[in-house]
Amino acid sequence: NDDDHTYEYVIAMLQVLFGYPREKGFQMAQEVDSTGRVILLTTTKEHAELKQEQIHAFGPDPLLERCQGSMTAIIEPAV
Repeated sequence: NDDDHTYEYVIAMLQVLFGYPREKGFQMAQEVDSTGRVILLTTTKEHAELKQEQIHAFGPDPLLERCQGSMTAIIEPAV
């Protein structure tokens, strides 16, 4: 959650990287905005690392001039 990425950026990233429909992307953007985090995917460690790399490489939000780079993602073990 941060002020340097728009909902549009988050939704587009989730569509491109995860194949989520716009509605699910919007719901996830709302959750991360209100709680500070959201679970994007539960998968193998290797696949999670790939998705983390893709998120970190997605680039800055073109809709916000102040945006300095991609969003961040952390990997946590499933409980």
